[in-house]
Amino acid sequence: MLPELNEGGVERGTVELSRELVRRGMESIVISAGGRLVGQIDADGGRHLRFDVASKNPLTAPWRILGLRRLFRELGPDIIHARSRVPAWLAYLANGGQRPFVTTVHGFNSVNAYSRIMTFGDRVICVSGAIRDHVRQHYAVPDEKLVVIPRGVDLELFDPRRIDREFMAGFRSRYALEGKFVVSSVGRITQLKDYETFISALVQLKRVIPELVGLIVGGVHAARQDYFTRLRQQVKEANAEAYVYFTGSQTSVPEIYALSHVVVSSSKKPESFGRAAAEALAMNVPVVATNHGGVLDIVLEGRTGFLFAPGDAAGLTAAILRARETSFSGLREFVEKHFSLGRMVDKKLRVYGDLVKG
Repeated sequence: MLPELNEGGVERGTVELSRELVRRGMESIVISAGGRLVGQIDADGGRHLRFDVASKNPLTAPWRILGLRRLFRELGPDIIHARSRVPAWLAYLANGGQRPFVTTVHGFNSVNAYSRIMTFGDRVICVSGAIRDHVRQHYAVPDEKLVVIPRGVDLELFDPRRIDREFMAGFRSRYALEGKFVVSSVGRITQLKDYETFISALVQLKRVIPELVGLIVGGVHAARQDYFTRLRQQVKEANAEAYVYFTGSQTSVPEIYALSHVVVSSSKKPESFGRAAAEALAMNVPVVATNHGGVLDIVLEGRTGFLFAPGDAAGLTAAILRARETSFSGLREFVEKHFSLGRMVDKKLRVYGDLVKG
């Protein structure tokens, strides 16, 4: 259960998990208020049920709880798994302790009674060690209920041997990437990604690496247009329009990683996991990231990339230069061992199985 099925890491992870459960012979039912990824759930053999588990309106909550209670009786699920706070509250109250209840904490939610619901699961899945520590620090959750299961990277999708070379040729031509040193940052255009620091570092790097090109790959929500305008103005004032490009949202993300020499995550606030970092490593591309949050499980200093302090453009510049001068090996193997989709599904099925047996 999750609020909606549109763009985002939780949504993509739900689609992938549903697909893998079906592949392993299980019935997967996803409940959400809908979205553009609904069709993928059905195409993969799962079943999507549209139900308003997104609205925060407390006046309609009693009727939705009753509706969910009836739905649970009809479906007879073995496990109820909530992946966000509103669905968790509705499911918890509708279930009344009758069936095993699992929650996944995906982010550093504000610490309050509303967020506490994510700790009410019979098992509380945390997507990184940093999230587990956050839950431990702020809520009295027994350690035996906490399980760290990182998000999984689809190694079939993010596979250097299966990239679309025709797309890569066209993308390389469009942005004049031939013979260039390409530094990319992939993610939606939001203040949390701190693209200001990324752009500042690119301007500094251009003085040292004349062949530098920077790519900012991500869509812009209507509510973020003012921020996007400020970023474009920053690029213009730095006379960087010839080498810093906003590509917009892209579906061929593995190919863009493959075109890059370094991938950067400059988030100013700790991220719960750091999916883009793991995906880039799966494509054998080193990562430079801010030294906080879940990405610390993924970016190991000198082994899979380098770290820098949030907001430190000079530190980011130095880290990218170090990555350029370092010969990395075993990046994809590191992801296969620790962050593969298959490993994630195995761990979740163990959680489900233990609860059902219990």
